Amino acid sequence: MRCPYCSGENTQVKDSRPTEENTSIRRRRICPDCDGRFTTFERVQLREMTVVKRSGRKVPFERDKLYKSIDIALRKRPVEPERIERLVSGLVRRLESSGETELPSTTIGEMVMDALRGLDPVAYVRFASVYRDFRDAADFQDVLGDIARDVDAPRTNIPNVAITKKH
Repeated sequence: MRCPYCSGENTQVKDSRPTEENTSIRRRRICPDCDGRFTTFERVQLREMTVVKRSGRKVPFERDKLYKSIDIALRKRPVEPERIERLVSGLVRRLESSGETELPSTTIGEMVMDALRGLDPVAYVRFASVYRDFRDAADFQDVLGDIARDVDAPRTNIPNVAITKKH
């Protein structure tokens, strides 16, 4: 692993431990050339995946790019970084287990929107506004109407709980 500070190639692993979900290994490294310390993560990659953009252009799938787009949608929202990591890991596992090596960007975008819709409605609207290229307020109204219908729909998996006001 190349040192991010001096580009030295002889970095040493000082500590390795699995992440909370055992989906990756966190390694603390040190560079003997500049004494720089940094962290790396090692993850299993089942297959090489390619994203097919709307234009038809093909680019390698990048987990970090997926994480950043979700993180931007969730910026300043009350969602812990661990939940974002679990969401991204789950999406990547679903994509890898699909068996496809070429994934349309629209498929990935819809999966992210579905995941954000269940996690945080504000992040869902933020992501949708960029993904669907909103042009005017009517586009926002359509998405907000969908969210309102979700809230109004009865939830069969939640037990009935009486809510009382405190005086």
